Order: sequence, then structure tokens, then C-alpha cells
Amino acid sequence: MQKVGANLLLLYCARALRGFGDGFATIVLPVYLASVGFNAAQIGLVATAALFGTAVFTLGVGLIAPRHDLRKFLIAGAILMIGTGLAFPAFEQIGFILAVAFFGTINPSTGDIGVLIPIEHAALAQGAPDHERTRVFARYSLIGALSMAIGALAAAVPEFLIRNGVDQLTALRAMFYGYALLGVASAVIYFRLPRATFEQRSAVPAPLNVSRRVVYKLAALFSLDAFAGGFIVQSLLAVWLFERFDMSLAAASLFFFWSSVLSAFSHPVAAMIAKRIGLVNTMVFTHIPSSIFLIFAALSPNLTAALACLLLRSALSQMDVPTRSSYVMAVVTPPERPAAASVTAVPRSLASSLSPALAGMLLASPYLGAPLLICGVLKIAYDAALLFSFRHIRPPEEIPA
Repeated sequence: MQKVGANLLLLYCARALRGFGDGFATIVLPVYLASVGFNAAQIGLVATAALFGTAVFTLGVGLIAPRHDLRKFLIAGAILMIGTGLAFPAFEQIGFILAVAFFGTINPSTGDIGVLIPIEHAALAQGAPDHERTRVFARYSLIGALSMAIGALAAAVPEFLIRNGVDQLTALRAMFYGYALLGVASAVIYFRLPRATFEQRSAVPAPLNVSRRVVYKLAALFSLDAFAGGFIVQSLLAVWLFERFDMSLAAASLFFFWSSVLSAFSHPVAAMIAKRIGLVNTMVFTHIPSSIFLIFAALSPNLTAALACLLLRSALSQMDVPTRSSYVMAVVTPPERPAAASVTAVPRSLASSLSPALAGMLLASPYLGAPLLICGVLKIAYDAALLFSFRHIRPPEEIPA
């Protein structure tokens, strides 16, 4: 048990490093792209490329990971993170930027999307009994969200450097080099993971067998949720705040800090609520109010009202993250967990990759609030469909003894 706890701690540390990097990269990225001449529509295309590339790599990893040492994939992902940080500041042409976004690891959203996420989910589930599984995922999500909050504060560093005489592009590029250093630190952590704990040999003829129907249905619903979320990935939400209210980078970094803090502390709260009302009910009945607040934000007449609605949304919108991850791991057999994590993650990435380009075009039009409205309405539809389809399928800990 001590060894399992130590391995979980290493995974938590790696999640913290990656979250910190994503926290500032998602805010700095649109500012950097705007500085080199990109408009809102082109920034949306970059976000689409990043999410689509994540989906392709996640699919490939998910298909072969059940039969191999998962530690190798974690190390490879960290190396890809290093390459991403070094490559982004090296190019300004849209073709090269799109290629780096596609093959790289920068996550333009705040959700649990990324090539390393399904592998870490499978590893976390291996070390957690049923009655502790949701709590383990809540801790994982809490650490990720808190580290993103601190990373969002770090997004104000370029403004500090600029005030002290550093050229704007140089200051922004320095942030990407910092992202690469975080990749180096992540690789060191993954090297410390023992192979035996993370080697998962498949005991079934295919990555998915008895749980295939349930997983595919979940994947379809999660895709609708992700498609909706793609309209307001954090990079584009930052663009909306910049365009709609002329918000500064420093002010945006402070807002995203508090937004991430609220999201972070919602994760352990979600685990407590799930113990009382169940995983599916927790996902649905916290998600719907968050979508309503998003719609209110889109209709807000001033910055103060918009930020208040967005912060209230942040306090609720991520409660489905640990509960969703725990639910997927609970309703499949242990050998199917790596594949289930990947199969539910890939459609999410694919679906979320379609909407940022549409959102970017809307942000470049007079209808600035349209992405937020579309997102809110689609997410409410997803919640209703999830409740209708899965309210009777319970994880082991919710079945009476």
C-alpha cells in the first residue's frame, strides 16, 4: 500500500507541473498569436488543430496502451511537451503554428483533455479501491485545477517583463521556454514510476469487450458536452474578454486564477456530493446551473456582471470532471480501463476540436456572445440526455449490499 501511495503521489506531482504549464500557456498563447498578426478566426483554427491532434494521439495510445508498459507513454508525452515549448516561439507562419499545435501538448481548454490524461486515469484506477476511487480522482482534479490557477497568475509575467524593458515577443516566448522546462521535470517524475505497477496486460480479446456498448454510449454523450465546451475553451474565452471588454493580460490572469481556484475546490465537494446522491446525479445537477450562469454571462451588460457569472459558473462547471472519470472506470472491467479511458476521451477531443474554429469566426463577427450562448444551450441538452440514459446504471459502491 505504501508503494501504491508513493506512485499516486508521483502522478499527482506530474499533474501539478502540467497543470501549471497549461494554466499560463492557454492565456499567453492567444496573446502571442495576436502579437504575431493572427486574428480571432485564426486563433480559433489553432485551438482546433491542438484539440484534433490531441484526439489522434490519444486514440493511438489508447489502442496499444493496454498491452504495453504505460510508463513509456507517459515519458513520451513529457518529451512531446518539451518539444512543444521549444517549437511554438520558433515560428510565426500560420502553417507551422498549426503543425506545432497539432503535434504538441498545449491544451487550449481547462478540461480533462490531453494525450496523457487517459493513461494517468488508468494508472490512478489501478491503485484505488472502489470506495476510494472517486476521492482519488477528486484529488487528482483538485491538484490539476489548483496548479492551473497558479499558472494563470504566471500569465501576468510577460507584462512585468515588458514594464522592465523586455520586448513583448521576447517576453511571451520566454513563457513557452518555461513550459518546456516543466516538460523536463515531468519526464524526470515519470522515470521514477516502476514498470510493474503500470504494466497492464489485456485479459480480453479486444481492448473493449463486455463493456463496449456502455462505453460507446458514454463516448457519444461526452462528445456532445465536449463539442459545446469547445466554443469557450480558455484561450477563446480570453479572446472574448479581450475583445468584448478590452481586458488587460494582467487582469485576465487574475480572473483565470480565481476561476481555477473555484473549479479546484469544487472537485472534493463533488466527491462528497456523489457519496450522497450518486455520480450521475452529481454530474447533471451541478452542470445545469453552471450552463445557465454561462448564458447569463453572454448577456451581461458590463465586465463586472460577466465576471461574476463566469466565476459562479466556475464553481460548478468542473464538478463533473472527477465524477465522470470515476464513473467510466467503475462501469467497465479492470482490464478494459485504459481502453475505456481512451475511447471516451478521443471523441471528446475530436468533438471539441470542431467548435473552436466556429467560435473564432463568431468572435470575429458582431455576435461576440454567440459562442457562450451556444455552449450553454448544448450543455443543458447533454445533461438531460445523460440523466435519461444512465440514471439506472450504478457503479459498485452505489449498489446496496
